[in-house]
Amino acid sequence: MSQVEQQQTAEQVILSRHSVRQYQRDVVIPDAELNEILELAASAPSSWNLQHWRFLVIREQANKDRLLPIAFGQQQVSDASAVVVVLGDLQANLTAPIVFEKATPEVRDTMLGQINGAYANNPTVGRDEAIRNASLAAMQLMLAARAKGYDTVPMGGYNPAALIQEFNIPERYIPVMLLPIGKAASPARATERLPLSDVVINESF
Repeated sequence: MSQVEQQQTAEQVILSRHSVRQYQRDVVIPDAELNEILELAASAPSSWNLQHWRFLVIREQANKDRLLPIAFGQQQVSDASAVVVVLGDLQANLTAPIVFEKATPEVRDTMLGQINGAYANNPTVGRDEAIRNASLAAMQLMLAARAKGYDTVPMGGYNPAALIQEFNIPERYIPVMLLPIGKAASPARATERLPLSDVVINESF
């Protein structure tokens, strides 16, 4: 495939992704295909390469139905093939020794010093980085799913406290969003986008 063809394919994936809220029930995503989507999502960039995301994957129908009241009755969590609960790691700094295990001692010590200093000196770093970097992985997950022919919808409309309690999510992780994945039961409605003149500021306000 030529570079031009690759670029066109990437653009097609991006532009064809729309939020789908109605899914074909009982569509099963093969394990291998779902794992490929998750692996692509996990290749997203992250601060200090700490990979702040965790994916709680819910596929069993009974468990998807447990999400219904938590998501205020939004049917897509029950009908989609899977729901990925995207979590952010509030203590991602604890994974730094593993991430930099193969680095030279000089690089390892420098990076660990930077990371631990940032987390220790600023109480908002853990939460900010967890949400920011998990969101990068979530966007990549949606594009990976679309590239393989599946639809998604990012959901912020749910009760985080109830989700944490119902699915025994440890305190270390913060729910960032729900991501149903499946096959659309009806075409998604394309939404309007603001013109670049409204969203791009050159150099300074």
